[in-house]
Order: sequence, then structure tokens, then C-alpha cells
Amino acid sequence: MSKATDGYDLTRVGPGTVMGELMRQYWIPAAMSSEVTTDGDPMRLMLLGEQLIAFRDSSGRVGVLDHQCPHRCASLFLGRNEDNGIRCVYHGWKFDVDGNCLEMPNVPPPQDFKEKVRAKSYKVREAAGLIWVYMGARAEAPPMPELEALFVPEQDLTVTILQREANWLQGLEGDIDTSHFGFLHAGHINPDDFEEGHPARHTVSNRAPEYKVTETDWGTMYGAFRPEANGQMHWRMAHFCLPFWTQTPNADFHDHVVAKAWVPMDDTHTMLISIYGGTGKGATYSSSKLKSGGNIPGVDGLDYLPNTTDWFGRWRAVQNIGNDWQIDREAQRSNTIYTGIRNIVMQDQAVCESMGPIVDHTKEHLAPSDVMISRTRRRLLTTARALATDGTIPPGVDDAGVFWRARAGSFYIDASKDWLAAYDEKLKAAIRWRAPSQQAAE
Repeated sequence: MSKATDGYDLTRVGPGTVMGELMRQYWIPAAMSSEVTTDGDPMRLMLLGEQLIAFRDSSGRVGVLDHQCPHRCASLFLGRNEDNGIRCVYHGWKFDVDGNCLEMPNVPPPQDFKEKVRAKSYKVREAAGLIWVYMGARAEAPPMPELEALFVPEQDLTVTILQREANWLQGLEGDIDTSHFGFLHAGHINPDDFEEGHPARHTVSNRAPEYKVTETDWGTMYGAFRPEANGQMHWRMAHFCLPFWTQTPNADFHDHVVAKAWVPMDDTHTMLISIYGGTGKGATYSSSKLKSGGNIPGVDGLDYLPNTTDWFGRWRAVQNIGNDWQIDREAQRSNTIYTGIRNIVMQDQAVCESMGPIVDHTKEHLAPSDVMISRTRRRLLTTARALATDGTIPPGVDDAGVFWRARAGSFYIDASKDWLAAYDEKLKAAIRWRAPSQQAAE
């Protein structure tokens, strides 16, 4: 990255910014459905730099509104969630989930003008145990993204959220940087510690893979390949899906269904929302054991701090920048854990947050192993600027079915076979959960 303007456009997400307007074209996962209860307390929700509140009304509908009451701008976080609306405690004005003003009890009836007042509100849907928000300007929202993970039955899904104190792009780029795996996560592991054929074995037997990268209808895709002695090639396939989704290759291609959203709260705070489904739930490296039967060092469970009502008070890890992610220097020196940081997710989090809230891309020296990162940045900039200058609708907004063709994981093929042809074959054999548009086409 050589231009400061490119770095700025990629990382700023508030209203009116190039990247912020791109993200507002899509449905955004914002919170767990379980975080707001019927007639329960309103919840502060920071999303794309906007201070919002979320609440569930008496009928079970979720509203996401600007937190400031349109009367005198007191916060609706203090409001009373009652009788199918949120009531501002300052003067009693009441609003429904669509922002309509229902009551103005401090105004004499002849002077009432509630039909002319609206609280700023966003469209909301619920799917995969999550609350989704559409923050764009369309009167009718576009379709939801048809990511395969969203069509797995909820009882077969694992959904997690984790807040990160860094810009969204830093986190996303860690997910599409596969060569770090053999160092950051597995620098203390030997190839023979894994059984033959284990998805993680190749990341430590060859820590410098080669890459193929291509643009796709949904974003960008890479294949990291490592030759085998028997004429086979081992491939790890992964994706960036517009505008902030990744699919990581940490399990067998046939079993692995994942969608990870790097949702910007603002320019310097990000929510990582991970959706796993199928028989290969989660990251196999973190869930599997060594050949000896013991657990892999450094994959302890993730602990959370208690939630608070602050704008950034949700889904915070106990290991954090304030305590150096609880790094254990003795474990690092002895190579018990390569980083000295327990938990594979926190290893990612530590290096990401250590870059600073928004990294200065002009200081980087990208290598051939960063080709997926450079191509993804270019794809994002091209797409966002085309929207800003020409009004070009980004891929996947109206044609949401393109995301269904993205699946990550590892597999073996004959070394002479074309990687994209092999991917298409593996995809046809692996897909199990089809979106409604795909079912209709069959």
C-alpha cells in the first residue's frame, strides 16, 4: 500500500465515507438475537460509527434506532420499553420499531404533530440467531446474503461474537493471510505431531506455501498449495466475500461451513461474528488433539469480561491489550507456546491490536505471501469507488446468490489438475445447504 488516500478510504466507515457507504449497501449482522428480550432493557449498539439503540417490543419485533430522541436529543437508551414502543423518559414521546412517533403526551392534542416526526430507524431481520441491520438508503432493502452457513439449521450452528480494539480491515486481513498459521499458531508444533492427512499438518511441514489468487463474483479467493511426494497437491482454499466476510480453510473442504463477518463498530473497534456449521464446526486446529492424545498447547478456551452498558461494553475478552493478552514469556522461551499467548483466537487478536487502532499502510513492505491481501484491498477500493463515483451497485447486493458459491477448506488433487476446475468439482460434491434461490433454480 503506497498511497495514504487508499489507506484512508479502506479503513474509515462512518456516514459519507467511501467504505462506509459500500458497507451500507448490504445487510449487516449486528448482535445476537438473545441480547435483546421482549420489553427488556434497550441496548446500546455502535455500528459503522453510528450510536444506535436496539430493543425488542411487546410483539417480539426488534427495533434499531438512532439513540437520540428527535425531540430534544436525550438518549433513548434511558427509555422505557413498553406497550410496543420505546418511550423517551424526558417528555414521554414514544416511538415504534420503525421510528414512527406514536405519542406526544406533553403536547396539547390540538397542537400534536406526531405524524410529522420520526426517529431515525433501520430495517431489521433475524437469521442464524443474529439481528441483522440494513443501513442503506433504499426504500426496499436488498436480499440477505446467501452464504451457505446461513442456511444450516440453527441447531447445527455455532455462532460466536468477539470484540477487537482495532480497525476492521486489520482483522479481516489476518483471516486471509494463511502463511502466518505455521508461525503464530503452530510455530511450536512439529509435522509428526499430527496424524497423516490432518488439515493442519501441511501448515507446519511447509511453512512457506505458494499461492494462486483470483477475483470472483463475490470478492476474492486464494488457493495456497503445497506439493506432495506422490504426485498430489494439497490445497487450502479461502475467500473474501464483500463487504467484510471471510471464509477460512481450517478444516476439510467437504465438512467445513463457515462465514466470519468483520463488522466495524467504528473506525477503531470491530465485532468478529463467526458462524460455523456442519460436521467441521470451528477451527480444526483448535479443536483437535495431538497424535499422542494430548491437547495442543495454546488452545485454551476463550474467557469473556462481564458485559457493561457502554458503547463498547459487549463481547470483550479477558485477555486484552490492557494486560498484554496475558502473554506467558516462559511458555514462549520454552517453545511450549510459540507466542506465549494461550488461545488461537487471541493470538490473532494480539498481533492485530498490536499494530495500533488503525495501521499506517504506508509503512508496510508487502511480500509475495501477501498477494491475497493486496488483491483484496484493490477489489475493495475498486468496488467502493465505483459506487461513489458512478453509482455502480456492488456485487452481491442484488445478486445475493453469488455468495453461495464460496466455500473454504482443504483437499488433495492431482498436481497437474487446474485449481479452479478442481474447486468447482469439490464444491458441487460438498454443498449440502442450499439457499431458496438455488433450490428454485434446480
